[in-house]
Amino acid sequence: MNVTPEQTLGMAFDAVWKNKLRSGLTVLGIVIGITTVVTVASLLSGLKGAIVEFFQEFGPDSIFVARLSGDPSGANAPPKELKRHPLRPEDADYLRQTVHSISDVAVSLYVDQVAGRVITAKVPGFESDNLFMQGVSANAYDITPRELFQGRVFTEQEARRGERVVLLGYSLADALFPAHDAVGRSLMVDGAEYTVLGVFALAKGGFFGENGLDRQVSMPLETARLRYPGSKNFFITAKALPGMRDDAVEEVRAAMRKVRHVAPGAPDDFSLTTPDSIIENFNKITGMILLISIAISAVGLLVGGIGVMNIMLVSVTERTREIGVRKALGARKGDIVTQFLVEAMALTGIGGIIGIVVAVLVTLLISLLVPSIKTSVPAWALIAGFTVSVAIGVFFGTWPAVKAAQLDPVEALRYE
Repeated sequence: MNVTPEQTLGMAFDAVWKNKLRSGLTVLGIVIGITTVVTVASLLSGLKGAIVEFFQEFGPDSIFVARLSGDPSGANAPPKELKRHPLRPEDADYLRQTVHSISDVAVSLYVDQVAGRVITAKVPGFESDNLFMQGVSANAYDITPRELFQGRVFTEQEARRGERVVLLGYSLADALFPAHDAVGRSLMVDGAEYTVLGVFALAKGGFFGENGLDRQVSMPLETARLRYPGSKNFFITAKALPGMRDDAVEEVRAAMRKVRHVAPGAPDDFSLTTPDSIIENFNKITGMILLISIAISAVGLLVGGIGVMNIMLVSVTERTREIGVRKALGARKGDIVTQFLVEAMALTGIGGIIGIVVAVLVTLLISLLVPSIKTSVPAWALIAGFTVSVAIGVFFGTWPAVKAAQLDPVEALRYE
């Protein structure tokens, strides 16, 4: 008796449907495991896309030099890095004069938050402390251009004179000037009055949907140095000539080591990065998170697989007489193995599909509840989730299927 693949698949789904509750409880571990992996992959995929977009806005040829390797505030910096000497604006001049593979160098100053004092920006009727301040050289926006929503950037003359003018990030400007009339208006920042020259357009990308550039107050470098003489967190941004970024990175590193008197063989006492290197490091972190989530999900998948094996063994016992009848009618061992394997695969495949659907719904719910978190369900996660669920059915269903195929037809027909 030859059984077509369609008939085999139909019998498998009939067997699963006849025991809906038992089948549902059996694949629960698989549903949880697949849901976890696909949801984490979706969140990390969306976050990765936002991060890539964030750093690409700085330009592929940019080279960043800083005292610390992480948060400019130094909040989570290693103690060894905190002992490093600050960078100086003169270091940028030295790079400009000695490194021939770069076209220009800009300097920025991160204004430190004073312990116990909150910096606020105020206008009549509105106030915000969700901001950070920086001073930048006039050429900063030539090296890393940013789109303006309104107004203009400050000129070289305004920067050299240290005038009290500022550029606002989009979110901060929206909080202080809801009517979008910030340009030309005055505001108080940390007790000093400034005139708004321009407002940046909403920045692209960011961490968990938020881009810190949208909350910044940017003023000329000299203005920031006069206003905050105690701040020493200088950053240097160099722009490599087209096609020479790798050479520029090595030349900038050599020049910085020389100007900072780093001994030969000693590690750098500064951080040197590019957008690509930052994205690469981020990929390593997200890769580890994904591996951990897979390891955790593997427990659920293992439990689900053992449950599938157990339920298939029970099914073989319950259907011993059915197997004997099929063998008496001419079914071969391969037909019996195929029937029970397809049944196991159908069971776990359904669990995988349910897990994928739940993961997609959870991802959509997160994006609706927290719009700042960007999500993106990658196709590879959906394909991998379903493939793994079916593979579990094959792996854990093989022994029950072989056991069913090895039953003696005469003994099977006598079974009650």
